[in-house]
Amino acid sequence: MIHYITALGVADAWVVTELTAVEREAIPFKLHALRAPQQHFFKSDWVATLNEETRAIYPLRFSAAAFSILRAPFRYRGRFFRALLNGLLGPRESVRARIAALAHLCVACHWADSLRGEDVSHIHSQWIHSAGTVGMYGAQLLGVSFSFTGHAADLFRERVALKDKIRQAEFVVCISTFHRDFFLKEGAREDQLFIAYCGIDPAHFTPKPIPPRAGRAFQIRASGRLVEKKGFTYLIDACKLLTDRGEDIQCLIGGSGPLEESLRSQVERLGLSDRITLTGDMLKQEDIPEFMYGGDVFCLPCVWSSDNDVDGLPQMLMEAMACGLPVISTRLVGIPDLVIHEETGLLVEANDAAQLYDAIQRIIREEEFAKQLATAGRTCIEDTFDIHSTLTTLMNTYRDILGIEADETAPKVLS
Repeated sequence: MIHYITALGVADAWVVTELTAVEREAIPFKLHALRAPQQHFFKSDWVATLNEETRAIYPLRFSAAAFSILRAPFRYRGRFFRALLNGLLGPRESVRARIAALAHLCVACHWADSLRGEDVSHIHSQWIHSAGTVGMYGAQLLGVSFSFTGHAADLFRERVALKDKIRQAEFVVCISTFHRDFFLKEGAREDQLFIAYCGIDPAHFTPKPIPPRAGRAFQIRASGRLVEKKGFTYLIDACKLLTDRGEDIQCLIGGSGPLEESLRSQVERLGLSDRITLTGDMLKQEDIPEFMYGGDVFCLPCVWSSDNDVDGLPQMLMEAMACGLPVISTRLVGIPDLVIHEETGLLVEANDAAQLYDAIQRIIREEEFAKQLATAGRTCIEDTFDIHSTLTTLMNTYRDILGIEADETAPKVLS
């Protein structure tokens, strides 16, 4: 049995997407989360059932955690002392990171206790911050192998004991060439790494022809959590430049988040209330195609935020490309693996509204070029980012760990 450990379970869209593939391939798994999610991005019954079956570690009573740590030396013996020694002396990014890792060793003792007597062959962490620390120590205590997928904030803003996690991992899943190079610089072995793009199912995103532009406003689509790293403030500034230069545009920004009021104030201050609409609502996965239809371009001007958060390889870009929209994004982290400049989309430098304006205006002015980008983008998703092929190496690795053969009769679509 493969045991996944995550921060918020099905609240992370990629967790569900990957586990859909695991389920489809008939690989047995269980999902664990530090905390039960308050919301998620799916409507399907399968996700609802997965959410109900997810085992949340928190809330965790102090007395229960204390009891687990007190009996751990007797229950896990040498494995506990090796984990404790690692927590005390292993390389850490800061004193705060060391304290956090030791606290999560206590949590791991409690979690490992809950798994004793169960079928645990391997532990995989999606994201490698706090949940990854619990996963690493839990695997060490139980004497099973451990692996992880690193994304963005977990590698930068919330990094904890990363070198130790790389050293202890049986394998590390890289979601882009940027990530592979990053892990090599952090001490990973080449044979420990493989690239598995965070793909999507293109069948769920059918392109529709973009209507002729004559006599209508140019439609810009953007979506994501309303946080700094998405760069929406630069999109709003670019829309101001477009309208000041006489372009007839409408911009629809889907999503919710802590910057909603700030972004609305920016729109009002720039006099763009009749040009830019913020939905203020989280976009469900099943509603993404309808959101994209009617758009002429999708923009996601990601930035490296002031708190050191960044997007690794945004799934929303893939979904827009699969829906047949030309896309514009920035040269950050794994995005250039997906958006190849002037081939599958356009790339601009981060934090630069003027470059974003130029890219959008190019899509407006060069309709045939925009169509070529859209067609090539959809082909790129089908050829390189189809979830049915991106995770093949990971699925085969799981089969090797479990000693099972591929099940040719496994269902290929989940309802």
